[in-house]
Amino acid sequence: MPAARESLLDAAYAALARRPWSAVRMVDVAAAAGVSRQTLYNEFGSKDGLARALVRREADGYLAGVDRALAGPADARDRLTATAEWTTSTARENALVRAMLTGCWSERLPAPAAFAPVRSGSTVPAQRRADGPLPSPTDFVVLVRDRAVAVLGGPGEPRTDALDLARSCELVVRLALSCVAAPPAEGGVADLVRGALHRHPVA
Repeated sequence: MPAARESLLDAAYAALARRPWSAVRMVDVAAAAGVSRQTLYNEFGSKDGLARALVRREADGYLAGVDRALAGPADARDRLTATAEWTTSTARENALVRAMLTGCWSERLPAPAAFAPVRSGSTVPAQRRADGPLPSPTDFVVLVRDRAVAVLGGPGEPRTDALDLARSCELVVRLALSCVAAPPAEGGVADLVRGALHRHPVA
C-alpha cells in the first residue's frame, strides 16, 4: 500500500479516536497525513470511500492477527485459545473491529450505509477492493472458522473428523464473539475456550 494512502488511513483512524466520524473533516485528515486534500480525494474518492477503506484495512488487520494466532507453535487447543484471545482483545481496543464482528455500529462510527458496495471507478486497486462488499458478522465467523480448519486439519482427514473440527472451530469463534458482547469474569475467554474444547476435542 502506498505510503500516502497508509498515512491517510492512520490519520483517519486517529481522528476517529478523538471525535465522531460525522465530525471528522477530510481537510483535517489530509493535513494530519501531510498531503494535499486533492491527494486524499484521488485515493478514496469521497469521505464514504475513506470510511470503506479504513474499515477494510481494520478487517484485514484483524484477520492477519487470526492467521498469526493460528500459526503459533503450540497445540491446536492453544492456537484456538490464542485466536479467541486475539478476537476479544482486538474488539476491546478497536471500535471498528468490534462493530464489524458484532454488527453494532455506534453513532460515533461511520454509518453502516457507507459500507454498501459501490461501482468503483477508482484507479487505485486497494480502493476498488475497499469499494466492494465488506464482510458481515456471519462472514467473519466463516472466515475465521475456515482459516482454523485449514491450519489445524490434516490432509486426508476422515469426513467425520473434519466436520467435528469445523464445529469445534466455529464454537470457539462464536464463544469469542459472545465474550466481545458480554465480557467474561476472571479467567476470561481462555478458560471458557479450554473448557469447551475439553468437551469438543480438536486434536
